[in-house]
Amino acid sequence: MSDFINSGWSWYVIAIVVWGLVYCAIVLIGAAKHKVIYDAQGNVDKTTGHIWDGDLRELNNPLPRWWLFLFIITLAFAGGYFALYPGLGDNKGTLGWTSKGQLDAEMAKAKVEQDKIFAAFKNASVEDLARDPKAHAIGERLFLNNCAACHGSDAKGNKGFPNLTDGDWLHGGSPEKIIETVTHGRRGQMPVMSAAVGTPEEVRQVANYVLSLSGAGHNSISAELGKAKFKQVCAACHGADGKGNQAIGAPNLTDKIWLHGFGEEAIMSMVNKGKLNIMPAQETRLSEDQIKLVASYVWSLSHTTQTAAAQ
Repeated sequence: MSDFINSGWSWYVIAIVVWGLVYCAIVLIGAAKHKVIYDAQGNVDKTTGHIWDGDLRELNNPLPRWWLFLFIITLAFAGGYFALYPGLGDNKGTLGWTSKGQLDAEMAKAKVEQDKIFAAFKNASVEDLARDPKAHAIGERLFLNNCAACHGSDAKGNKGFPNLTDGDWLHGGSPEKIIETVTHGRRGQMPVMSAAVGTPEEVRQVANYVLSLSGAGHNSISAELGKAKFKQVCAACHGADGKGNQAIGAPNLTDKIWLHGFGEEAIMSMVNKGKLNIMPAQETRLSEDQIKLVASYVWSLSHTTQTAAAQ
């Protein structure tokens, strides 16, 4: 009702609701009365006077008392409900109940229970939480509910979504960096570099040089020709050795791990078209304690040896 632009709509709704209740009452009173009908001989006729197929007559019996009382109770309940709760236009009801208020109360109650669970983990480090079976199970459940849609239920990602189990990190894989990433999200952008690299052939040469950095199959002549251009244009982000820069999220090009596809054509497409990747911030969805447990679970996926040894 708060969306109404004026009180006229509120009165319109009130009129419909009140008329509906009044009409039901009128129909109920009419049905409760038993109108006595006499036939031509003066005898009481218990039918409505309607006849079908020559001898089928509709009886005129009153409503059973229990049924009548049930309707009366229904009308009384409706009247009491509209007095206590919102329903008559923009009237808020005497109880002042709102769905938002009930939701807030239930959320506050749930938070109290949640805080009791997380209190045991509050002072523990991410590494210790990764070794705690109970914390690990909670972190896994939070991951499946909030992160698996992109990274997969096994956290091995997909094209465009990083694998969280291989130890290859764009921004760093320390517990602090993982918490930072989950909390604030990330925005990674590979700008369109075709104009800076040069002709399509020069782009192909750079792509082959990039392939050579990881020992992948490539054209050695093209790679050698693309080396100088790589150092001139690409090294600012990826480094002269192509090992990337975690400070700005530039990927390592020497480890054979490809986020957006592998091969000459895929690399040329990245140079020519660029790429924008966004990891959404989770700070509005998850509490600080929940983020810490998610981070401990994610950290454990690429530190299985350390985690298993401790357990």
